[in-house]
Amino acid sequence: MLSSLPPYEESEALTLGERLRAEGHDPALVAAALTQQRLRGRAAAKFGPFAERMLLTPDGLEQATRLVVSAHHAARFAAAGPKLAADLGCGIGGDAMALAGLGLRVLAVERDEATAALATVNLMPFPEAEVRCADAMAIDLDAEGVDAVFADPARRAGGRRITDPEQWSPALSRVLALRERVEALGVKVAPGIDHALLPADSHAQWVSVDGEVVEAGVWCGPLAPEGPGRSALCLRAGADGEARAHVLRDPSCTNPSTPPEQLEPVADAEALGSWVHEPDGAVIRAGLVGAVARRLGARPVGERIAYLTGDAPAPAELVPFVRSWRLIDVLPLRTKALRGRVRERGIGRLEIHKRGVDQSPDLLRKQVRPSGTASETWLLTRVGARGGGLARGAVLVVEDAPSA
Repeated sequence: MLSSLPPYEESEALTLGERLRAEGHDPALVAAALTQQRLRGRAAAKFGPFAERMLLTPDGLEQATRLVVSAHHAARFAAAGPKLAADLGCGIGGDAMALAGLGLRVLAVERDEATAALATVNLMPFPEAEVRCADAMAIDLDAEGVDAVFADPARRAGGRRITDPEQWSPALSRVLALRERVEALGVKVAPGIDHALLPADSHAQWVSVDGEVVEAGVWCGPLAPEGPGRSALCLRAGADGEARAHVLRDPSCTNPSTPPEQLEPVADAEALGSWVHEPDGAVIRAGLVGAVARRLGARPVGERIAYLTGDAPAPAELVPFVRSWRLIDVLPLRTKALRGRVRERGIGRLEIHKRGVDQSPDLLRKQVRPSGTASETWLLTRVGARGGGLARGAVLVVEDAPSA
């Protein structure tokens, strides 16, 4: 039944379900089939055409690695040349598919019986992949001949994110301890992980896809040929729709557990340059704002603010890692005055970003009542050191530039 269903359409699901039941199909089977079609529609963004034949669960899809990212994971393993790679906590099998797709032998382990069954179906096209329903931490890696491990600890419970790595399943410390048995270890972790928890001799890489931070990975031994440190991998779609990979690393950072560099902000609004740059989220999470600022000849607009300001546009090699605007005006963050500006200039389209202030962009947009044909872009932020005149809130009026 599932293979014969059309692509899922919310507006047609009820009618389709009634028709299938009227044709004599079991109601529970109909419900399950429609659920799979709905999940496959959502999965297309992560797995592309592979989604059309996969079996999924909501939680499994939520935690699964995007195909464009798992391909980079798999490339690390392929370069290391393991005899048998274990995917511990494989979920629905996304990363195991990428590994097997490069011809690697894979042992995919999943504790949940139902999820392991789905992974078995998803990995059926890959004869070199074996799925086993077991506790990932109970696998005897030596006896199995495993010489490389990828682990993706469960970071959700009941649909809620678990922020404490020691509450993940399995706990991060237990996963990292596998290095005593297998040198080649990769671990998918939450992007917001505390840098202090990262092994000093590992390489940590934060990943964004078209500007959205999606994960971080900790890579050890042969899986980290770039050596210890931190980097940002920014994957951006090109004109042909294919993802382009851009990697930024600060060579001076050789220990990923060290705190990110904190830069002195400009003194006040008068010290702002003619350009404002916003680093990609992966660059920010990786603690590489300082490295970007030095290459831009820029400084933060405010204390602990990731907006940078300088007098030059981003050079070509940094364009994948920052969004740049020309600075047009600087205003206090005062609703009444901003409403007047919108009215006087006939501003009907407002693009509003924020960093370091409590003001909600959506609420401010309602309060200033845009109406007209003009457009503006506002950056809500703090300018200067704490205690300064605009340190409590400013609006940087900016515009995109063709060279940015």
